Formats: sequence, structure tokens, C-alpha cells
Amino acid sequence: MTRIRLIHWKAEEATERIARLEAAGYDVEYSELDGDGYKALKNNPPAAFVIDLSRMFSHGKEIGTGLRGNKATRNVPLVFVEGEPEKVERLKQILPDATFTTWSKIRSALKSAIANPPANPVKPESNLAGYSGTPLPKKLGIKENMTVALVNAPKDFATTLGELPAGVQLKKKATGKEHLIIWFLRVRMELEDRIQEMRELTGNGGIWFVWPKQASRKEGGMKTDLTQNIVRETGLANGLVDYKVCAVDAIWSGLKFAVRKTK
Repeated sequence: MTRIRLIHWKAEEATERIARLEAAGYDVEYSELDGDGYKALKNNPPAAFVIDLSRMFSHGKEIGTGLRGNKATRNVPLVFVEGEPEKVERLKQILPDATFTTWSKIRSALKSAIANPPANPVKPESNLAGYSGTPLPKKLGIKENMTVALVNAPKDFATTLGELPAGVQLKKKATGKEHLIIWFLRVRMELEDRIQEMRELTGNGGIWFVWPKQASRKEGGMKTDLTQNIVRETGLANGLVDYKVCAVDAIWSGLKFAVRKTK
């Protein structure tokens, strides 16, 4: 059987997708849509990567451009499934030789992609090529006249943010009076030790949990025991709910949380 890898946003909801692909005659491997560990496939790449864009579009786009940026996986067909039409159109401009389809047409699209792998695949300028059109402050939800706490942020993060909307004030410490908190984490212990404290400080604007991508070390990243699953599960267990994801830059990923409403 031809081996493929499905990259989907959540294991519980990938079951039906896996069954559909297996019914089409494929040996299906599975990865969550968090960007962690996919580079390890370079020693034994599958016949194709099937990337679900129905949720967490930005992470799916990042994984696709990352696979094209890796020499070992560059020639493996990329099959993107679903996604918001406007975002998909922008991604087509970045990866014009990838396959874009829907789950209802996945069987024929995947068969054609595997039979016709890209001879001279387009290599994006960087893993962040797909994000160049959206300013980082907009991605993070920073708006005019906001007060934003950058907790444990890298020294140069204010520069990374670039031009801010009018009236925005940046602080180094959260007091509970901010419109938005961006909390940078390096290790799991830090997350577990301070999450209740940070939850109490979270206002209506929410809080970003930002951690180093495990796949970013070649680009200046750092060793970490955090993953998207760990961050999400810890947040949920402490009365928070995540509702937005962001690839901050080549080093950092983020999930945005709000305090869970009680009836």
C-alpha cells in the first residue's frame, strides 16, 4: 500500500478522514497540525502529505511551506484540503504546484498528485512567506489605544512587532488592567507554575500563550518541552479556552485563550 501522511488539526476529528483515505487504498500515518516533529520525516518521507486546512489554516500553511523548504521533502506532493477560499487563493500564489481540493474529491486529487509529483517544486523564500502580507500586530489582535503586556518577551520583540497602531502602549508586566497579554514561555514548568496567576490577570482581550517551536532550532530556536497539545490541554484544565492560533515568527508559535464562561 502507498504510504501517505495526513496532517490534521485534531486526532479525535481525524478518524473519519483517515478511514476515507484508507478506503481509497492508502496506508495512512497521522500528525497533528502543530508543526512539531514533521521535519523528522526527512529520512523516510511518504508518497504525499495531505494537509487539512479546515481549521488552524496558518499552521497548515506553515507546515506546507516548511516541507517545501526542506530538501528531503521538497519533491513530495502536497495536497491541501478545504480552507477558506480567500486564504486558499493566497496560498496558491505561494505554492502554485501544490494540489488543492476538497474531501469530496480527495480520492482523485490524491491519485493525480502522487502520479505527477512536481518536477521543479517552488521553494518559498522562507517558512514565513505565507505570512508576509499580514502585519504581526494585526495577527495578534493589537488595536489602537490598547495597553499590551509583553510578559517574559525576548528583548527584541518590540522590534519584531514593527509599527504599532496609534496609541498602543507596551508593558513588561501584567497587572490585570491590560487589554491584551502576550505571555512568552520556555518550559512546561513555567506554564504550570504560573498559569493560574496569569488566568486571574486575563481581561476581555484575552491572553496569548507563546512558546518556541520545536522545529525552529535551525533558525535560532531553543530547546523546549512545550508543544501545542501541552499548552492547549493545560489551558483547558485551568478554566481557559483557546480560540485563535498564530505563527508569530520563525521561532515562536502562539495560542490565544480567554477565560471560559460559566452558565
